Amino acid sequence: MASVVRGVLRTIKEKGIGGFFKHLRDEGYTNCLLDGNLLQTKIHNIGATVVGVDKFGNKYYEKLDVQYGRHRWVEYAEKGRYNASQVPPEWHGWLHYITDHTGDELLMLKPRRYGVEHRENFSGEGDEYIYHSKGHALNPGQRDWTRYQPWLPAKS
Repeated sequence: MASVVRGVLRTIKEKGIGGFFKHLRDEGYTNCLLDGNLLQTKIHNIGATVVGVDKFGNKYYEKLDVQYGRHRWVEYAEKGRYNASQVPPEWHGWLHYITDHTGDELLMLKPRRYGVEHRENFSGEGDEYIYHSKGHALNPGQRDWTRYQPWLPAKS
């Protein structure tokens, strides 16, 4: 909480009170008042530096004056539905402290080894992506289980 207050005061000191409110409006703080998760992320972003933006529009932040292991995070471009598979591999390494090179630096340093572009994982998103086993009631090719008779052990 103290780091949030320090970040707010630092931003007001740098931009002035009018610039601070303009910054709040431009960054979308006024639009996220009803969404608790987004509001918490936006409050956490105060005082952080934007390290980069990937090709999907996700913003990556770093704040070095907080606990190690909690000083890097992502703000997803799609606010309504987000999951970890929306982070491309070049940013995954930076986000999980595998490397200190950001995703933009890794794209410049290493040649493209694979021809496949990153796609997010749609598992569990909509009926066409959910796997149902053959005996599941929602499987369109459901087996008819009525022809099977339960096994009854022989009485001795």
